[in-house]
Amino acid sequence: MAETQHSLVPKPKYLQEDNLAEEFKELIPTLPMEKGWVGSYLHQYQGFWYATRHLQGVLTCQSTLRLMIRISSSLPLLNQVPHGSRHGLLPCLTALLHTPSLCLIAKIREESTCKVVYLCRDPKDTLVSLWHFTNKIKPESRGTNSLEESYEKFCRGVSLYGPFWEHVLGYWKESLERPKKVMFFRFEEMKLQPGFYLKELAEFVGCPFSKEEESEGVLDDILNLCSFENLSNLEVNKTGKLSSGEENKAFFRQGEVGDWKNILTAEMIQRLNTITEMKLAKHKLYF
Repeated sequence: MAETQHSLVPKPKYLQEDNLAEEFKELIPTLPMEKGWVGSYLHQYQGFWYATRHLQGVLTCQSTLRLMIRISSSLPLLNQVPHGSRHGLLPCLTALLHTPSLCLIAKIREESTCKVVYLCRDPKDTLVSLWHFTNKIKPESRGTNSLEESYEKFCRGVSLYGPFWEHVLGYWKESLERPKKVMFFRFEEMKLQPGFYLKELAEFVGCPFSKEEESEGVLDDILNLCSFENLSNLEVNKTGKLSSGEENKAFFRQGEVGDWKNILTAEMIQRLNTITEMKLAKHKLYF
């Protein structure tokens, strides 16, 4: 009886894979598939891997990319989880946050004055973070992803919005070709010099800090407001769920550099370093 009642509980939206929009019902089942990290499947589209729901978001965004940026004096970071979204736009918003450059940049290049800020991190930390995150939001009934299985998939490029290296390289190239449109950040560098990169970001989006603002400590105020310590301890980020069902607290873990040293074996590290050097070094991109 308990099992029957459990099976009748509706899945959270992020696990719903059968509700395909009519315009995508023919396309998605024809794409290459692999076992998913959280959901049942990942689908390969234009060389990258997507969960079913996120792929619908990508396809939707490609057909109608309309970004509305609202600046509010109420500081939404204080009362909304960073991955949150209003008006039911989460699949499209998530797609925009993580989509490979080939799916997004062409639209922006051709039709928009929008700018893109791309943040990446060392692939070893990316893997460890992804492994922890997907296990946090994966239903207990589906078990957990082992480190070994996750590692092998990541190395093959079969990860959420992967392959990692092609994803990063796409934005790296765009940032070199169109530096006024695309800014490329590394997490490790931002952690070392947050103030410097905050000023770089402000300049890039056309809102540089005045000397008065710097002398009055505005930069420090922003850094404190947006710090991992502050955001991870806000009540909104410790409780509740997104409209799609993920717990808000799942998006925060450590926010540190180098945790891979505590997780990966020497053989794993060597193989990832080799792949990274092979794919990125010739483009003068290093981690």
